[in-house]
Amino acid sequence: MKRRSFITKSALMSAGVAVTQGISAKTETKSEKSYLTVAHITDVHIRPEEDVPARALAWLKLVKNHHPDFYLNGGDSIHDASYDGVSRERVLEQWEVWDLFRNEIKESDVYSCIGNHDPWWDVPTKEKEPMYGKPYVVERLGIPAAYYSFDKGNWHFIIIDGNHEGISLGDEQMAWLEKDLESLPAGKPTLVMSHFPITSITNALVGGQHKDHKELKKLFYKHKDKVRVCLSGHQHLLDRTWYNDVHYFCNGSLSGFWWGEGDAESAGKQYYLETPPGYAILKLHDDGKVENEYFPLM
Repeated sequence: MKRRSFITKSALMSAGVAVTQGISAKTETKSEKSYLTVAHITDVHIRPEEDVPARALAWLKLVKNHHPDFYLNGGDSIHDASYDGVSRERVLEQWEVWDLFRNEIKESDVYSCIGNHDPWWDVPTKEKEPMYGKPYVVERLGIPAAYYSFDKGNWHFIIIDGNHEGISLGDEQMAWLEKDLESLPAGKPTLVMSHFPITSITNALVGGQHKDHKELKKLFYKHKDKVRVCLSGHQHLLDRTWYNDVHYFCNGSLSGFWWGEGDAESAGKQYYLETPPGYAILKLHDDGKVENEYFPLM
């Protein structure tokens, strides 16, 4: 299996302290590991048709072979609940097959963000429908809120929600993010995960980038000793961008061309443009060094 490896090094990092809520090197024991092994899967778009659940589970088992310490799920977990005319029954059957997928890694922590296709909006009366909008997605994904943060090992992780005002955080979440970063000790290695890319090359091809990317860039520069890497999905495309010593990885998608054959000008079956379906494995070192490796599945 061919692999695409994006390995980066960040200098001048100091160790931070972590408290909350792999592929191990041959000579290291679990207690001696100086890095976290993290699986990044995104845009699973699971649905019951076309044998998608079985296909998704088979690929998830390949991810498990890396023995990640935990998983980051980049959103669009289900195929779609967001379009007009989607019924309550259709939303439920998609979440039911997501539960089957999630059960395959029930022994592991999975930290998810909300994709634009996950919430159900087209309901008869939103005030009377408990499945309406993002709160129901939070419940089904088993996450504490639409946006949140946590610590693992020596790293801090921030999960943001870009489903506001045309792909942005909105004032309340931006204030929360500023406060969260401000509260961290100097030099604390930090990863930010969003569904939509914050800064990307693929925006020039298909759009879909954060509208508040300039504000986020300014905030990250203010905390340039902390923010090391940003992960995203949404595009179903693979790219990397490096700016102001922050590494932005848009890590393809597990579903590729939404589990379909691929577009007319693709490079292979189930490719979207030139990107095959796949997943990424990251090694997040205690000193802030980041390794991001994409594993194509076709």
